[in-house]
Amino acid sequence: MVVEQLMPHVEALIFASERPITQIEITELVSQAVEETVETDRISSCVDAIQEKYAMDFYPFELREIGGGFQFLTKKAYHKTVLQLNGDKHIKKLSSAAMETLSIIAYKQPITKSEIEYIRGVSADYSIQKLLEKELIVIAGRNEEMVGKPLIYHTSKNFMDYLGINGSDDLPKLKDITNLEVVMPTNGKDAVPEAVGTQLLVTEDGSLLHTA
Repeated sequence: MVVEQLMPHVEALIFASERPITQIEITELVSQAVEETVETDRISSCVDAIQEKYAMDFYPFELREIGGGFQFLTKKAYHKTVLQLNGDKHIKKLSSAAMETLSIIAYKQPITKSEIEYIRGVSADYSIQKLLEKELIVIAGRNEEMVGKPLIYHTSKNFMDYLGINGSDDLPKLKDITNLEVVMPTNGKDAVPEAVGTQLLVTEDGSLLHTA
């Protein structure tokens, strides 16, 4: 079966799927439907053709690769229009604390609660619980090398789907969204101030000795 004949089958599967559907799944399902073995490269050609088709300004939606699969999504220009359909029901409202915690997890994952709290400087219990409830993060196991083997957290597939990305590598680079520089603590031996008329010596234990 030629690509032109396969395209409607591929398009129908992606359209009917409630979640991003993978190329492997499409290949298997189309093969079963047409009762012949369909090569993966032909399915890939179909997907490329469908993406090109819906990239035209005429269509309000497009085919995107997100969460490891393919899904039709409304184009950004029409997000506000679609939002009117169900109001705030589709908006996952997060507090500033939860947003900060989610950002830390997204960029530092996998990460433990104590590491999150060290960065934020405050407790993260409530924020982590809310993020788990909204299924934006998941428990990815335990850090076997840390005392007490604490739980480690990772962003979820729902988080990737929500942002329309395939993984953490697709997140904006920090250098592209901020001009802030991370200042690391200075070693005591490198932070000796200059003094007039005296000489400061640093001992092995890091203490200072004043000499004339």
